[in-house]
Amino acid sequence: MRYRALSESQDYTFGNGQANFLRNTPETVAQAVVTRLRLLTGEWFLDTEEGTAYQAGVLGKQTLETASAVIRERILGTQGLVEILQFDISENRDTRTLSVSAKIDTIYGPATIIEVL
Repeated sequence: MRYRALSESQDYTFGNGQANFLRNTPETVAQAVVTRLRLLTGEWFLDTEEGTAYQAGVLGKQTLETASAVIRERILGTQGLVEILQFDISENRDTRTLSVSAKIDTIYGPATIIEVL
């Protein structure tokens, strides 16, 4: 599995040839999970069905359980993922953010994801 590495500012990295890619590591799958979580449904013009269903299942009057199910499903659909070992989701109504932390098992070994959406 090969995935373009992200910089500290979360942009794609360029200019370093093959060093710009993550390959066959737990971090490769973890970055794929994070990238999938950040993609909104309809945002990618080549496949408007692809993305996380934030409007339909996470935002608004949805319960935390409903949001959790949508996010878990999205994580489970990631290439290279074997299973979710631990999963936690919490919301901060003051900052209007959703925090997701997960320990995952990948085909390359375990990885941890911590993401604020």
